[in-house]
Amino acid sequence: MDTEVDVIEFRVPTENSKTLFIWDISAAFSAAHVYESLWSFFSRFGAIYWLKVSPHAAVARPAFSAVVKFYSAAQASRAQRGASEEPLFHKSPLKVRLCTKQYPADFHNIRPLSVTKCQQLANYYLGFNGWSSRVVTLKSICDNDDCGEPQTCTVLKYGCIVELNFPLHAVRCRGVGVTEETFEQNPGPEELCVKRGELQKRARDRAMVDAFRKVLLVVLGNGKVAVESLSDLVNDISWSRFECEEEDDNFADLNLDFSHFS
Repeated sequence: MDTEVDVIEFRVPTENSKTLFIWDISAAFSAAHVYESLWSFFSRFGAIYWLKVSPHAAVARPAFSAVVKFYSAAQASRAQRGASEEPLFHKSPLKVRLCTKQYPADFHNIRPLSVTKCQQLANYYLGFNGWSSRVVTLKSICDNDDCGEPQTCTVLKYGCIVELNFPLHAVRCRGVGVTEETFEQNPGPEELCVKRGELQKRARDRAMVDAFRKVLLVVLGNGKVAVESLSDLVNDISWSRFECEEEDDNFADLNLDFSHFS
């Protein structure tokens, strides 16, 4: 019986052990075809956070290189072994290695996923019907006195509480999101209406991200998934305790050097 257990968090994976480098991919196919083929193959081993295909300029002949980042180090390791045994669209197995790149000391700080990535990760392991969310409260917590000149300055501030429900696992958890914007000049009613809608959506998204940060997915060796919560439900909220957080993705412009793998 396979007793292997893999714990997956709703955070940006930055560890080298979760990142695979693939190089010397044949240029006989388009970049789009290579991307789709790699995604289809590697997603068999687990949820993929990020995949990028780039022209490989470090060799004389045309070729592609790629980076695949998993949420799980164990799944990345299994994917590396699997890729070394299957040729895919190649005549021979792909060249795949775990990342050994050195990053700044603060690069591996824990950063939450975007709300879209949270939803994709939950859907991958739990299915679309395996979880749900609801807005517990969404309200204005604006205080124009904070601006110092209430007669010429408008402050919009919204707070939201979102509850996640995982019915098959009897788990619920809540998160909080706060958004704020200050206008030095009083905006017109139409602009205010649009901005209120934007801030309310951002507050809701941040609350959902905050809730997902308290969730752990426990993936068993037989493929079954359990859900654990890191905290109890939020019962008493003080909005001033929470700061806004922007989505952070440092991988979009990652430049890679594969020459030492040739």
